[in-house]
Amino acid sequence: MSNTSLKGKAIMVTGGARRVGAAIVRTLHEAGASIILHYRQSGEQAAELADRLNWERSGSVSLLQADLLDTAGLARLVESAAESFGRLDGLINNASSFYPTPFGKIDEDNWSDLIGSNFKAPLFLSQAAWPHLKESAGSIVNIIDINAERPIAGFSTYCAAKAGLLGLTKALAIEMGPHVRVNGVSPGAIEWPADGLFDEATCQRVIDSTLLKRTGEPQDIARTVLFLMADAPYISGQILAVDGGRSAHL
Repeated sequence: MSNTSLKGKAIMVTGGARRVGAAIVRTLHEAGASIILHYRQSGEQAAELADRLNWERSGSVSLLQADLLDTAGLARLVESAAESFGRLDGLINNASSFYPTPFGKIDEDNWSDLIGSNFKAPLFLSQAAWPHLKESAGSIVNIIDINAERPIAGFSTYCAAKAGLLGLTKALAIEMGPHVRVNGVSPGAIEWPADGLFDEATCQRVIDSTLLKRTGEPQDIARTVLFLMADAPYISGQILAVDGGRSAHL
């Protein structure tokens, strides 16, 4: 029997203003959750999304702005999130930096940014959220990447950061069980970077390598997150690949 209702739950989504993050926000909100929408620079998009969802259900979305690289501020961010609706039932670690770091030219700024946003911040956010999630028997979902296990040339720092997040997901499931479930979703080709980082030929090669011969949509990730949050009470420590079958034969 499906239990995909999040009515009465308060869930924080990092990087929730646009792209996959916004799809996650909309999907969890439609399932009844109150949303704490975190953003760093996308204030206009965040406000527009929050206004739309608050029009649908008054007072159901709050906004929090923060730079997740400011580790000292992450505990305060979580406390503000918990105060927004008087509780915290879920944390979606979605915010991510993504860009190439050609080997031989990697510098400490690249390292601090990519490791910070993709690995370090989820760790410290999860740690800060632990008391609240333990009280509510909550759940964490980390957005990983199939390239955590199948690295691609030119992106070694990013891939290493996501590999760290994959390992962290399983470790936190051990640390936080039995009170809190922790899982991950690993997207494949869902949305191409808006800056045209990959040319048409590269994109087509990736599509051809999937079993379904097409890209996915942000909603594919969002529906999987919803499943893990609301309809998977006996799943923890797992990583679900949402990649059109691409990782099955890479």
